[in-house]
Amino acid sequence: MPEMHYVDSSNVEAIGYDPDSQELHVRFLKSGETYVYYNVEDWVFQEFMQADSKGSYLNTNIKDRYQYAKL
Repeated sequence: MPEMHYVDSSNVEAIGYDPDSQELHVRFLKSGETYVYYNVEDWVFQEFMQADSKGSYLNTNIKDRYQYAKL
């Protein structure tokens, strides 16, 4: 698992990214569950980290666009 970065969000607790495998890891605040999204481009991770609303960015740009698994 890549290094996780804690973020200011009411939905997302932490985000991590492995550029070699293009895996995006997202840990959710309320459930504590971590999901990994596959084949995510680096620019998507960068935008996600800079987004004012992590939850909105995740819902609009990542969910339903990338394959994922729950860890």
